[in-house]
Amino acid sequence: MRTRRFAWEWLITLILGFGLGLAYAWVFSPVKYVDAEPLALRDNFKDHFRSAIAAAFASNGDLERARARLTLLGDPNPAQALAAQAQRMLAAGEAFEAVQQVAMLASTLQGGVVVNPPTAIPTDRQEPAGQSSAPSISTTEASSPTIQAEPTGTPIPLLTPTLRPTHTPTPTLGAPYQLVGQDTVCDPELAEGLLQIVVINATRRQIPGAEIILTWSSGEEHIFTGLKPELGHGYADYLMAPDVTYSIRMADGGTPASGISPPTCTTTDDSTYLGGIRITFQQP
Repeated sequence: MRTRRFAWEWLITLILGFGLGLAYAWVFSPVKYVDAEPLALRDNFKDHFRSAIAAAFASNGDLERARARLTLLGDPNPAQALAAQAQRMLAAGEAFEAVQQVAMLASTLQGGVVVNPPTAIPTDRQEPAGQSSAPSISTTEASSPTIQAEPTGTPIPLLTPTLRPTHTPTPTLGAPYQLVGQDTVCDPELAEGLLQIVVINATRRQIPGAEIILTWSSGEEHIFTGLKPELGHGYADYLMAPDVTYSIRMADGGTPASGISPPTCTTTDDSTYLGGIRITFQQP
């Protein structure tokens, strides 16, 4: 009897100790994370972190710094993680500029080269196209060169050997796009009604982050190049519905592709299926 009472006393003591320990750890003194590594962030906070990295890259064009910052998130493939995030942002209707920045960084990482990198300048103001932000310098024989202030009164250091037209890099500067290719694609391995769009510049290099507008009688859709870098930096696609006629144009203007609808293709055994269309826009 004495041994049994001794065992119950120990069991009750252990339960009370365990309960008090949980109460102390969860209620009175819970764990507080201070200066946690980006790897420990939740998925939505990781998305914010990637967006901030993409915005910084769009500002300074420093690919190595962007790559180092992305490493902190521990993604197995940072380019694929960025491309997937860009698709989520696009589906959620987020701002075009933010989607474009993420897509451009993904494409640049995938290709290993900087696409239209911005030239870093020591001012945060956006400069209108065609205007120079270089400060004027007045010199005298007895004094050192002095920098005249901008109209806002903020002095700007003379550290700008080259100038860029805008603060945010834009992959579609120059003349409007021209429709240079429209081909029917009959490939049973592809999804039925697949519309493939390729956007290139004057040197035939593909352009990521370009906005394409699809319209039809009852709706409109906006898609962007560069969200599938494994298929090309200037590649975008869309599944067309049967018996629907589309008009495709670049958001920056140019020649549209009108009267686009999925063609009917025939297999070797005379069965039919919906084929696709491949369209190419080029910036002259």
